[in-house]
Amino acid sequence: MNGIRTFATAGRVLRQLSHDPRSIALMLVAPSVLVGLFAWLFSDQDGVFDTFGGPILALFPFVVMFLITSITTLRERRSGTLERLMTTPLGKADFIVGYALAFGLMAMLQAVITVAFAVLVCRLDVEGPLWQLGLVAVVDALLGTALGLLASAFARTEFQAVQFMPVLVFPQIILGGLFMPRDRMPDVLHAISDWLPLSHAIDAVAAVSAGDEGWDVARPLLIVTAFAVGSLVLASLTLRRRTP
Repeated sequence: MNGIRTFATAGRVLRQLSHDPRSIALMLVAPSVLVGLFAWLFSDQDGVFDTFGGPILALFPFVVMFLITSITTLRERRSGTLERLMTTPLGKADFIVGYALAFGLMAMLQAVITVAFAVLVCRLDVEGPLWQLGLVAVVDALLGTALGLLASAFARTEFQAVQFMPVLVFPQIILGGLFMPRDRMPDVLHAISDWLPLSHAIDAVAAVSAGDEGWDVARPLLIVTAFAVGSLVLASLTLRRRTP
């Protein structure tokens, strides 16, 4: 992997995004809108948003970044752009990491906007430091980016990329602890949830919201980061130049 080529790829992706206001709005505005709708829905029920608002902050950025990244990367391959790039010294790792850096920057902006909106506008009660909540949101969005890059390697059309959501996203939402505490799940489902990265992202948000410190926050964050890095490595190994 070459640093110059990697950063050049990231710059190209950011320039392309700057000409796509709908994608920018989806990444930066949509999570806040969804959080706001959720808060409004339970505005008359004290404590509900404080209980579920944190996990929602882990869920929405993850889903949005998964969709945007998988579809955008697949479009690069279907249009022949990736095949032309691969005739240059650009390697697969340069392409994947460059994309991860570009969307990682967008994930940081998304996290700042979403967390600020949830806390300042929706009045989400957080016992821990806000920077930790923002960090969890960023790492979770990066996880969605990494899984989106991985999914794009196996999809042939944008529709197929969306179809990966029932395989990679929905099980994590169901078993992540949003609807039921993981320690109350049947033993088999609890064991499966331990291997799903979104479960640990929700654990990290819950720990920050409760004011926990140290390993209670660091452990799930490290697990999510490991999943994201592993997905990027696997995506670079499975990336195809074009769609047959």
